[in-house]
Amino acid sequence: MSKEKKTASMAGRMLRHLAGTHAAARRAFPSATLKAIQASIGEGEQRHRAQIRVIIEASLSLGAVWRRESSRQRAHELFARYRIWDTEENCGVLVYVNLADHKVEIVADRGAGRVVTRQQWQEVCRVMTAGYARGSYHDSTLQALAMLHDLLAAAMPRQGDDARGGNELSDKPLVL
Repeated sequence: MSKEKKTASMAGRMLRHLAGTHAAARRAFPSATLKAIQASIGEGEQRHRAQIRVIIEASLSLGAVWRRESSRQRAHELFARYRIWDTEENCGVLVYVNLADHKVEIVADRGAGRVVTRQQWQEVCRVMTAGYARGSYHDSTLQALAMLHDLLAAAMPRQGDDARGGNELSDKPLVL
C-alpha cells in the first residue's frame, strides 16, 4: 500500500473512532437488545460448560488508533482485563464488538479454544458483521450467539449436576 493510501486509511479510521460515541453504541444496542443478549447467554450456558462474555465498544481511544492497535489486540487486552481467562475449566469466551472498525472478534481460553475450530469462530463473527452491515444488531447478535451455543454444547456439553460451581462470568453485556 502506498504512503498516501496508508495516510488516507489512517485518517478514515481516526474519523470513524472520533464519531464512535457511547450514545451511538446505545442506539445500536438499546436496553431491550442488551437484555436479550444477557438472556441468550444465560440460557445457552445451561447447555454447555463454557462461559461467554460480550463486550461492545463504540470506538478505541485516539491513542490506540494512532498506535494502530487492531480490534484483535483490543479484544485480547479486554480478555485479560476482565479476567475472562479466569474460569475453572479455562473455558471463557469473549465476543468483542468494535463498532467503529466494524469488527467482531472472538477470543477463547484454552478449554474452549481447542474444541471449536478457527473457521467455526470466524463463521459466528461473519453472521454478526453481515447483520451489522444491514443495521440488524439485535437479530444478528442473537443468531450468532445461538450458533456459538450450539457449537459449544456439541463440543463441551454440561453433564447432569455440573460440578464447576455455576456461572463464573457475568452474562450481562458490557458497553464501553
